[in-house]
Amino acid sequence: MLKLVGVNKRLGEFHLRDIDLAVLPGEYFVILGPTGSGKTVLLETIAGMYPPDAGRIFFAGKEITCLPPEERRIGFVYQDYALFPHLDVRQNILFGLKSRKIPAAAREGKLGEVVQLLGIGHLLARNPSTLSGGEQQRVALARALVTEPQIFLLDEPLSALDPRTREGFQRELQRIHRATGTLTVHVTHDFAEAAFLADRIAVMQRGRLVQVGSPEEIFYRPSSLFTARFVGLRNVFAGEVLEAKGHRLFRAGRLELAVETGFTGPVGCVLHPEHLQLSPTPTGGTTCLPGRVTAVYRRRFYLEVMVDAGEELVLWIPPAGHEHGFHRPPQVGEKVWCVIPPAAVHLFPRSED
Repeated sequence: MLKLVGVNKRLGEFHLRDIDLAVLPGEYFVILGPTGSGKTVLLETIAGMYPPDAGRIFFAGKEITCLPPEERRIGFVYQDYALFPHLDVRQNILFGLKSRKIPAAAREGKLGEVVQLLGIGHLLARNPSTLSGGEQQRVALARALVTEPQIFLLDEPLSALDPRTREGFQRELQRIHRATGTLTVHVTHDFAEAAFLADRIAVMQRGRLVQVGSPEEIFYRPSSLFTARFVGLRNVFAGEVLEAKGHRLFRAGRLELAVETGFTGPVGCVLHPEHLQLSPTPTGGTTCLPGRVTAVYRRRFYLEVMVDAGEELVLWIPPAGHEHGFHRPPQVGEKVWCVIPPAAVHLFPRSED
């Protein structure tokens, strides 16, 4: 296990604040956040490039807070690959082993293993400047893996790749992790990438970890407006829960809906569009809001319907309608009812706007 306890680090105007984190053995852990949130600083602090101003770092039950980087058995891959331009691929991969004075025969054995794992044997005599982005990234991974690190740190490793190559490389990283079982910490600003790769995700904002959980927990049960908006959720509202005639009511702007919750006061709310339903007439037994269709967009497997129901709501419905009395796609300008079952509503205490 990799464990950080109360880690703080100030660099100029930036402050890494009170980081408590435990990454499990063999876990693929992703740190997700926007540019400037401190993801790379946290990674470099784990690697020993920055000593923390406060707090402690442990790995496998031993404290490594003050260990120099070369004694931490860490493999680090940056987004710009950081290959040595004056060395060919073979020399780049072997650089770390040579610096550790590993005997030549052992170096060749390790080289053969990592080359086979990554399928780059045909590149060994090439210069980095002649390689594609995907090939350079494979070489950078090989250089980190050949030293058999106990911790594998990846800093935005796919950000410089084109979309098609990036998608293929996500599968490659997944395959490598399954083959090696190395504890991996990967930072990115891309939720889709994080959701594909991660066992768990930590969301980072302004130097703090604001939520840690599985990809499903982060997406379906965000704990803040920041997380909900950053991962691309629709129907995110800042409002409040009020008592009204023995019932609780969520209000945000012109939107009002009855809710079952233990919260009162300022809250955030997410209405998941795939769980909302559309009806041409009012329905009983659940929250049902009148509205008017303002736009309909045909997506690959569903219709995205925009409805003015006091505030704009986004609904994802089957392409041909076929729900709650609809036998055709809804039309712009049509009066409709938005059915909001309890499963569609996620509320959380609000501490920021």
